[in-house]
Amino acid sequence: MLDPVWLLLLLPLAAASGWFAGRSDRSSRSRNKPGEIPSEYYKGLNFLLNEQPDKAIEVFIKVLEVDTETVETHLMLGSLFRRRGEVERATRIHQNLIARPNLDHNQRSNALFELSQDYLKAGLLDRAENLLLEYAEAERDSESALQHLLYIYQQEKEWDQAIATAKRLARVSGKSADEMIAHFYCEKAEEAINSMAYEDAGALLKQALSSDRTSVRATIMKGDIARRLDDCKDALKQWQKIEKLDPQYIPEVLERMKQCYVELDDRESWGEFLHSVLHTEASIPVTLTLADEIEEREGPDQARKFITAELRKRPSMSGLAYLVRLTGMQASGQAQADMQILQGMIDKAVHTRQGHVCKQCGFRAKAMHWQCPSCKRWNTIKPAWDQVCD
Repeated sequence: MLDPVWLLLLLPLAAASGWFAGRSDRSSRSRNKPGEIPSEYYKGLNFLLNEQPDKAIEVFIKVLEVDTETVETHLMLGSLFRRRGEVERATRIHQNLIARPNLDHNQRSNALFELSQDYLKAGLLDRAENLLLEYAEAERDSESALQHLLYIYQQEKEWDQAIATAKRLARVSGKSADEMIAHFYCEKAEEAINSMAYEDAGALLKQALSSDRTSVRATIMKGDIARRLDDCKDALKQWQKIEKLDPQYIPEVLERMKQCYVELDDRESWGEFLHSVLHTEASIPVTLTLADEIEEREGPDQARKFITAELRKRPSMSGLAYLVRLTGMQASGQAQADMQILQGMIDKAVHTRQGHVCKQCGFRAKAMHWQCPSCKRWNTIKPAWDQVCD
């Protein structure tokens, strides 16, 4: 039996073909008598009834001569092909439309946009870009065209064009793009850092913070540059700002901060900073880092007292694993072996819960991504630790 989807696609086209066949315009009069249905129409129906939809479609496309009355039918057909994954067919239809000289402004614009979507679907970003630029110009900065152009520039890492397009889109839509633009400047700064052009990177990060003064990413990167230049004091100054900007990102810089405090031989300030953060943000990573610091400086007994008190306030699997490890250190014989088995089980459970998660779409990743690989949103991925125990 013929696929019902094909019937839905072909029957409107066949009806349109029959309608067109009955028209008595100049071209039809030159080939057929007035009202006479072309033989191609019957040929197409024959293919359709014999379950040969590909051949039927080819015939109907030929019968449906492109003019002002049939443009919408061609656009609909091309769109259906693209949705079914038949991009080559969709592209051919839309290319045929654009080649016609008798299209009005709106029809040509619609055909340009549909063809750009075909190219996007096929991964031909350069071709899609050219058509979208033409469409945006013709339609006076179409919001839809600018959104697709912005997608292309991000995919191709053309950050200057992305910045310019985001600004145009913000003017058209009335929605702020400052946060996204700040990330584009950060991307350019990353490239400069990789080339060890630290002065250029600093200037780009200044532009990022000018666009979004609360940019955690730009602040972290400023600290990273200072660290590369062996300026631990400035690096710490930058990283400490994260506590006020968004303390959820503090875990991203904890290890870097500790190294700087150790190099400056200022472990006391390191402990004070951790206590300060823990006072304002119930963070499992900060709790465990502070427990490590207490264990190193004051011994396992004090660390166990601290982690036990924290578990009473904020139960967590990670905190439990830490307590089991400390308890196992002080046990012996079978008790110690049992504690090690228990710790291994808890560590395995904790490991599956740690990482990073997108607050927008739920995408999970081990590494930090400033742009979600799934939903493509910026600033939606946050460090994720195990949930609080019931």
